[in-house]
Amino acid sequence: ALADDVLIKEWPLFKKYVLGESKIPAKYREMIGLAIAANTRCPYCTLFHTAAAKLHGASDDELQEIYFLSSLSGRWSTMLFAQQYDLEKFTEEVHKIGAHLRK
Repeated sequence: ALADDVLIKEWPLFKKYVLGESKIPAKYREMIGLAIAANTRCPYCTLFHTAAAKLHGASDDELQEIYFLSSLSGRWSTMLFAQQYDLEKFTEEVHKIGAHLRK
């Protein structure tokens, strides 16, 4: 179990940033949390953020999309890392893609 002083210090932060008002709407905040939980493979966080996202109105279709989108981070990160893809080159490519999409 957590020591009492840990919970005392953590609870106000959790309440403020997870349960409180934010510039990010609660549904989106929980969907972000779910994507992160999926990537870190945390069953506790996945359960919590799935339930919280549903509580805040996330549909099953939205959750399915989050599952897919969150899988991209792990997959592409693995492929780029395994190839030792140059970070500066990748940065340039991302900027070019952004410039093209803004046209």
